[in-house]
Formats: sequence, structure tokens, C-alpha cells
Amino acid sequence: MRTTIPLGEVSTLVEGRHESPNRILGPHWVNRDGRTALAIRALLPHGVRAWVVDPTGKIAPRPMRKIHPQGVFEVLYPAPVERDQPIRYQLRVVDRYGRVNTVDDPYRFPPFLTDYDLYLLNEGTHWQSYNKLGAHLRTVDGVEGVNFAVWAPNATSVSVIGDFNDWDPHRHPMRKHIPAGFWEIFIPHVKEGAMYKYRVRCGDHWEDKSDPYGFYAEVPPRTASIVYNLDKYQWHDHEWMERRKRTNWFEQPISIYEVHLGSWRRRESDPTQWLNYRELAHQLIDYVKHMGYTHIEVLPLGEHPLSASWGYQTVGYYAVTSRYGRPEDFMYFVDLCHQHGIGVILDWVPAHFPKDGHGLRRFDGTALYEHEDPRQGEHKDWGTLIFNYGRYEVRNFLISNALFWFDKYHVDGLRIDAVASMLYLDYSRRDGEWIPNEYGGRENLKAIAFLKMLNEQVHARFPGVFTIAEESTAWPAVSRPTYTGGLGFSFKWNMGWMNDTRRYMHRDPIHRKYHHDELTFSLIYAFHENFILPLSHDEVVHGKGSLLSQMPGDLWQKFANLRLLYSYMWTHPGKKLLFMGSDFAQWDEWNYDASLQWDLLRWETHRGVQKCVADLNHLLRTEPALHEVDFDGRGFEWIDCHNWQESTLSYIRRAKNPQDFLVICCNFTPVPRFSFRVGVPELCYYQEIFNSDSEYYWGSNLGNAGGVWAEEIPAHGRPFSLSVVLPPLAAVVFKPRRDRPRPTQAV
Repeated sequence: MRTTIPLGEVSTLVEGRHESPNRILGPHWVNRDGRTALAIRALLPHGVRAWVVDPTGKIAPRPMRKIHPQGVFEVLYPAPVERDQPIRYQLRVVDRYGRVNTVDDPYRFPPFLTDYDLYLLNEGTHWQSYNKLGAHLRTVDGVEGVNFAVWAPNATSVSVIGDFNDWDPHRHPMRKHIPAGFWEIFIPHVKEGAMYKYRVRCGDHWEDKSDPYGFYAEVPPRTASIVYNLDKYQWHDHEWMERRKRTNWFEQPISIYEVHLGSWRRRESDPTQWLNYRELAHQLIDYVKHMGYTHIEVLPLGEHPLSASWGYQTVGYYAVTSRYGRPEDFMYFVDLCHQHGIGVILDWVPAHFPKDGHGLRRFDGTALYEHEDPRQGEHKDWGTLIFNYGRYEVRNFLISNALFWFDKYHVDGLRIDAVASMLYLDYSRRDGEWIPNEYGGRENLKAIAFLKMLNEQVHARFPGVFTIAEESTAWPAVSRPTYTGGLGFSFKWNMGWMNDTRRYMHRDPIHRKYHHDELTFSLIYAFHENFILPLSHDEVVHGKGSLLSQMPGDLWQKFANLRLLYSYMWTHPGKKLLFMGSDFAQWDEWNYDASLQWDLLRWETHRGVQKCVADLNHLLRTEPALHEVDFDGRGFEWIDCHNWQESTLSYIRRAKNPQDFLVICCNFTPVPRFSFRVGVPELCYYQEIFNSDSEYYWGSNLGNAGGVWAEEIPAHGRPFSLSVVLPPLAAVVFKPRRDRPRPTQAV
């Protein structure tokens, strides 16, 4: 079979082992008998005959010769052609069934990735890599189609397979950019909604992989990626987005409602069915507005194969899960939240990824995204793999992904999961199971550098958004700027406060006096970081029971303890986060596979807790003293933290204006305290603006008849004091009212 290329190279192509099929296929200038000619070659595995066709019809179709029985065709044009002009042609193909099709040749189109793209990708600084890698709808030289691009430097060959080519790996082998290690191909006439994967071959082994940059995927357990245009949605949140740029969230009220979309509420007609993003948008926003939360935090929405992982074992980092709808449906969700003044935070998981074969694991036949050595690359506790943060392309993949959610989906914050596991090389490992860093230490220096760069890029490119670290150790300066030596996060979960407080509240009140330090210890370090106080999904799973069931005592005491816990939390320095179901005192432990127990709201007990949380959110929003100075000691003063024998606390919260303050008193026993003396800084009337024991919340309704006048009786080192009633297992909040004239009888 006479041809202008070595037959051995043709054989490599048809065997699926050629890393640069564009070197053979498409138009090529060749020297033929001392003259320059144009050779056009095509890979048509199912073709019997083929012609090169002029799209304009000015030149008659020219038949091609089959130069290999597996469907490689070639034709030569001896006549001179202008070499600086685009070469336009189509292929007319007759298949084995006699069907005739006219198609555009994928190998006649120039590459989408430029040399500059490849340089930035290899350098790890292509922060909008999602605009080039993955599947992108394009029109090239008047031809519509999709450009596919993927990183697989150690692969022998990569092909695009999909429903548009009968999942045949021989139809569309990709070209490799050497030495960059990125593969691409433009496939004409592929449309939005097409399903596809990559057939990745390394030596004699091959595997079908979902697209790491795929924007959409089949509903699990199916695993194909789906071509999708993310730029067609029309946003209506301009006002929110402009206001966000100017917002200092450190001084704003933040009360976060943590939600797992698949189990917040199910369809009434079929409880096995999820609500979609648009249905959730309307129902969830109505609820969040009613409750007064400022933000919704959604458990991870990157595509994940196992629902039982709650999204924390992500495969499709760029694909919003199709369980609840299409990408524009989630955009609608975020858009509607913004139009109603609600921020959206997305849980994000850059610490590890699952071992599923269609995912990132050994993507090109080697440890590409992960480490080869399991002492560095595997989380045995979770059965997952650890990203190789020292590899520039991996770092680029993750940081681009974080920016992607802000850019394409307008989210307002990312909560970064399992930061502690990233910081320490010996995290959950015994001696001999980890490799020290170059200085012999346990710190993961490459992960630290990654986190700093992540936060720098996020804050530089999207002013007004924030990042939150779930970090459970005493690592210093997690939420401090990188230029002062910090990691650069906006906020950090206060896991110490959560563990100490939950442990204390579990105890029978008769024993609490012996553990008073579990309440007071948090104020020793409360201002070392920008803390969020979390009572998250982790506190109501794995046999812990619901928060209500964790409270001690009889039925009344359980509800009173829970209201007290929330009251203490909402008046303690720090932003707030509460998991769904906890705000109406769900009895059952959270089940990801069922709806919350909304029917409990038939009972006054549960409605009481719900009203209490709603009022605490209202208090947080309306009282600057509870949100303006959350991260500075000037915003908090102890009145009395030493009354361990009676298990009470009293303290002051101040706004930026120190004259704007609140007095908070908490009683952690079921014993009411009458004539309880509390030192205060001013001689005026103190209105009781909140009482968790109110009958409105199903409490005993013991309180202070609207407020108390301060007396010139020194207490707790202050010149004045209040004589108050402290209800059982309750918190009361007082606000000074200086405009109220003091009655004569009160002197």
C-alpha cells in the first residue's frame, strides 16, 4: 500500500499507541517525486470508501486510497496550493452498510491550547484552566463542535469515546503536546449534552476515565461526563455581587445554616426522590429567611459516586452533582439566594479523593494526582488518596477549581474540609508510616504552600468572598494573612469550643460544677483566630445521636438544655453554624438517605426550639454587640466566670461603639436563681431582650418582668449591679436603656 508515511507508524496509530496522531492525520505538506504536494489522511475505522470534498463545491470530490485495512485513508493533491491559507475540506465516507456521510475531519483544525497556555499549566499558574481543559463548545472556521483537552503526561495514547462515536476508541485519538503532557482534539458536530469519557492507555493497560474538568456528569452510579455550556445562564444578582465586594464580613452578622440537599426534604409523593435545585431554592430560601440565617452552607456538590460519602469523596471537582439537576439549576439556586439576601457557601474537599477507577486515581496509568508512596499518598482511615501538592499541575487543578466555583457559580465562600489532614505528614499515622519533610519535621510544607497560594488567589481575584478552614489542631495563624505568616483563611472552625461545650452539655447538671473550665477555657484563645462556632453534621452522626438526644435530664430539661446551648453559642464571640434539623430539635440522628423529621413541628416543644433559634438569629442581626467585634478582646468582658459551684456565667458583649453593649447571664443548672447579683458598668435600666426560658419557647416563663434597674451596689469589681432572676437551664440577655427615666420608688 503506497503511502508517504512509514507503515510502522500507521500501525502504531491503528493499534491506539500513537501519542501524536496529528503527525499522521489531517493535511500535511509532503515531498513527492521532488515536488511539493498536499497529503490528506483520515482515520475512518468503519469506512469502506472515502473522498475529500470541497465544501464550496468548486472542486470535484477526490477519492482517497485505503492505506491500511483498519481504515486509514490518504489522498495526494499534486497541484500547488497557497500554503499560508487555511485548508478547508470535508470527508465523504461510505461505511460497511452502504450509508454515506459527509463529515469534517477533526485533524484539520488547529490546537486550542496555545504555547502560553501550556507554559502556565506546567508552571501551575493557569488560574482559569477550566476555560481551556475539559470539553468546550467552540466554532472553528465556521464549524461547530467540541474541543476536548486533558492532562495525562505518562499515557501512551488518549482517545475521546462517547455516544457520538459509538464509544469507539479508534475514532478520535487525541494529539499530545510534547513535552507539556496535555492532550487535545476538536471533534466537529458534537453538541451539548453529548456523553463522553477518555480512553487512557499506558503501555498495555487502558482505562476509561471521566473528565477531571467535566462540567456535568450522568447521575450516579453511571459515570460518563456530559458536554455542557456553563455560560448560557442569565444572572440577576448584580446588586448582591457589587455589594459583596464592599462587605467586611468580619464585622457582619454571620449565621450559617448547614445543609445536605439530598436529605433536607424529600418529595412528599415519593420520599425516595430528591428535590431538584430549583425546588430546593424556593423551599429552602423561604425557610432560611423565616429563621433569619445569613448564609446557607451546602455539603460538597462536586460529583461523587457514593451518596453515603455525603459528597466528601469527590470525583468530578468541576461538575455540580447531577442528582439534583443541571448546572444552570444550581446557578438558579445561588442566584435566587442572592436576590433574597442570602449568601451561599460550598463545602470543598481538596484534602483527598476516592479510588474509583473512573476518577483521578492513577489517571494516566501512574500516580499522577496522588503520590506513588502510600506513606504520602493514602488516607487509610478514609480509604482515599492524597493529592500531590508539590506537583504544579495538581496545585493548578485545585486552585483553579476553587476559583471556578466563585467565577461560574457566584458562590460566596468555600469551607475547606479536613485541613488538619493536609498540614501534618503524620496525620493519623503511626511511626514508620509517614515520611518527614526535608527538614525532618512533620509539617507538610507543600500543602502549606498550596493553602497559602489558594487563599491569596481567592482573595485577590474575588473581593468579598471568604474561605473557612475546618482545622482541629492548634496550628497557629490559620485565619491570619499570609504576609504575616498565616495560612490566609478568612475564618476557622472553633473545634475546641465545640468539643468542650458539647462535652460539658452532655453532663448531668449536678456534675457540671466540676467541669466549669470546659465552658471558660475557650475565652483564653477565642481571639487568636477568626472563629466560627460549629455545631455541624459531624456532631449528629456515627452513633452520637441528635443534639437533643445528647442533652441530659427529663423531657423538659432536654429541651431547656438545648435552648441554653444555642443561647450560649449565639452570645459567645465568633460567627455561628448550625446543621439542619438541629434548629427544631430533631430526635433522630441525621440520616443522609431520608428527609428531616419535619412532622415534629406539630409539637410545641420542637416549635419552641425553632422559635428560639429564629429569635437568636434576629438578635444577632440587630445587635451590633453580638457581631461587630467577634475577633478582638474589646468585644468581650467577663463579669463572673468563677461561679463554678452554681454553674453560672455572666459576661458583656460590646460593639465597635463600646457604649453599645449587652449583659448575658447563663444558668447551667435546673435550679432557678433569685436575687442573683450581677455587676454592671452603668447605672440605668437594663431591658431583658431575650430569655430562653420564655413560655414562647416552651420554657417555664421565669424571668425579670421586662427588665431590671441597676443599683449602686458594687459587684464583681464594678460600681453597680443588677439583682436578677436566673431561670433554670436558661440564658437571659439584658440591654441598657439610658433613655428610660428612673422611677422615684426605684431609688
